[in-house]
Amino acid sequence: MPQPTALCVYCGSNRGRHPEYAEQAHAFGTEMARRGIRLVYGGGNVGLMGVMADAVLAGGGQAIGVIPRQLVEREVAHKGLTELVVVDTMHQRKTRMFELAEAFVALPGGFGTMDEMFEMLTWAQLGLHRCPCAFLDVRGYYRDLRAMVDHMVAERFVRQAQRDSVWFGEEIDALFDWMQDYQGGYQPKWIDRDSVHA
Repeated sequence: MPQPTALCVYCGSNRGRHPEYAEQAHAFGTEMARRGIRLVYGGGNVGLMGVMADAVLAGGGQAIGVIPRQLVEREVAHKGLTELVVVDTMHQRKTRMFELAEAFVALPGGFGTMDEMFEMLTWAQLGLHRCPCAFLDVRGYYRDLRAMVDHMVAERFVRQAQRDSVWFGEEIDALFDWMQDYQGGYQPKWIDRDSVHA
C-alpha cells in the first residue's frame, strides 16, 4: 500500500518510568510531520499523547484529536490541535478514530492502549478492515506481548498469517518502510473443525 496519509496512534496518558518513552514519542511525531502524515489520536495534552501531538504540530503537521466529553471536562483535552472532535462515549471515540485513519500504531501505554489496538487487530481478523497494525517496541516494552502473540499461534488460537500481518520493532523508519510495503489482506479467523459442536 502507499504511505498512509492519516495514522491513528494509541499511547499512554502518562510518560512512563523512563525518559526514552517520551523521547521516542517526540521522535515519532516529528517523523510523521516530516512525512506529511496526519495524526489521529485520543486528543489529550498529557503523557506520551501530548508529547507526540506537540511534536507533530511543531513540525508543521496536522493533529486530529478524538476525545469523550467527560475527559474534556477534566481539562485534559489538547487546546492547540488542528481539529478536536468531541464525542459522547468511548465507543464513539474508537469508531471515529478508526474512520479517520488508514493505519494503526501502538506506542507504550496501558490498558486503554491495549484495548484500542487489540480491537483493531480483531477487526482485521474479522475482515472489517485491511489496514496495517504495528507496535513500536521502545525499550523492549512490547517484548513479552510479542512472545504472547507467538504463543497464541503455537497453541492454535491465532493463524500464522494473522500473526505475520502485525509488525513489532524498535526503529521508526523501519515501521514506516513496512507500512509502505504492506500487502496484508483478510485472513479468516481460525476455527478448528474439532471445536465445532453439532
